[in-house]
Amino acid sequence: MNMIRWCVLSVVGVFAIPAAALGVPVVPNFTQGSMTSHTETTQKITETINSMDYNTGYQYSVTGSGITASGALQPGTGANNVTIDGVTSSWTGINSRPNFTQTTPGGAFQFTETYQGPGLSNQTIIQRTTEVTSITDTTSIFSQ
Repeated sequence: MNMIRWCVLSVVGVFAIPAAALGVPVVPNFTQGSMTSHTETTQKITETINSMDYNTGYQYSVTGSGITASGALQPGTGANNVTIDGVTSSWTGINSRPNFTQTTPGGAFQFTETYQGPGLSNQTIIQRTTEVTSITDTTSIFSQ
């Protein structure tokens, strides 16, 4: 009976001996491929351009024929001051000028007098909106 137990134990022992672990090779299941990405970016830019031109003095001119000036052709000047919201500005402008009359009453004449004083002479306001769209397409190709 001891012999039978020994044989059974020997047979059971054979099955209990662990086998060496063998690795299975990993083989990718693709040979090549690609990946594509698409990106769109939109940017909206709003601008306001405000341009102002100022005269810091005055311009005075007289031209003509058949007229006579009552005094010097250079006008008298004086300082002018104005205060707005606590800010005082001053400039020089015309405070007197000669009088002009026809040299020959009823005769032909030509007369032009112009004056442009100091201050804002021109203001330009430009408002514009620009929309910029950027598109990027990227393709990556890979193989084994």
